[in-house]
Amino acid sequence: MKKTYYLFNPGRMSRKDNTLKFTPVDEDGNDGQPKYIPVEGVSDLYCFGALDANSALYNFLGKEQIAVHFFDYHEHYTGSFMPKEYLLSGKVLIAQTDAYSKPKKRMPIAQKFIEGAAFNMVKNLRYYNNRDKDTSAQIERIEMLVTQIPKATDTEMLMGIEGNIRMTYYEAFDLIINDFEMGNRTKQPPNNEVNAMVSFVNMMCYTLCLDMIYHTQLNPTISFLHQPGFRRYSLALDLAEVFKPILADRLIFAVLNKKIVQKSDFDHNLNSCLLKDSGRKKVVKAWDEKLNETIKHRSLGRSVSYKHLVKLECYKLVKHILNMEEYKPFKAWW
Repeated sequence: MKKTYYLFNPGRMSRKDNTLKFTPVDEDGNDGQPKYIPVEGVSDLYCFGALDANSALYNFLGKEQIAVHFFDYHEHYTGSFMPKEYLLSGKVLIAQTDAYSKPKKRMPIAQKFIEGAAFNMVKNLRYYNNRDKDTSAQIERIEMLVTQIPKATDTEMLMGIEGNIRMTYYEAFDLIINDFEMGNRTKQPPNNEVNAMVSFVNMMCYTLCLDMIYHTQLNPTISFLHQPGFRRYSLALDLAEVFKPILADRLIFAVLNKKIVQKSDFDHNLNSCLLKDSGRKKVVKAWDEKLNETIKHRSLGRSVSYKHLVKLECYKLVKHILNMEEYKPFKAWW
């Protein structure tokens, strides 16, 4: 079974037969012990340190359909190396472009993304509301905002509603999370531990969605809620809205409240706060375990992993734009 590999240290990577050779390099430029990774067991690579590699390696990774995601020192996602699309479909591309370009087709899809995201947020809040965390005010406010979704006349108005929903949702984090305070949502850079966690795990959710889109016939640059932009995979942003409450936020609540990640795992510098290597490794381990967990799927009648749920969402979107079946966003039932 293929898996994701995370490279936390800077280093060099090269091909050695059908194996990836990674040599870590320390701050003084000294080589560490090389690590060998059989290529047939790699689904994608996450690089949190500088990676020295040549075009021959990327040609090899492309042929093996291995994506590489890059992050800078501040844990910001900076870009991806994506292999050539191997599931090209002119029919799907034309239908996806048509659905984007016609407001009557685009708006219902965009509205569904926000409806799904809001439902999953409320699901989280109800869980904690039933466990002596009074989130009733946030639940009531979000449910009121959801009634405005069908009234939106364009995606800008929808994004405004989504922003208000998420801001209300984040207000409950200080009620849910023990021993840490979030306050206002801050991003570049995050100013405290909870904001650092949200930024990091949201980024992981975005790249997961991008990976799953790549393994379908969808084009990741043609989106419906977020405005397509130059050099960004905006459809991954759309899908991430639905899954962030289930995958990212639940993980944040768990690792902080269970004290898996602690204050010592963060680095405070001036007005910024970032995860240390120790913290990133703990979060990534929890993230991988979460993605590999399985649940009994209501429609399929079999167990599927959380990771596969994202790919199933892509298939549902394909069916919708091909007029085969109306898209219904993923809504957690547990």
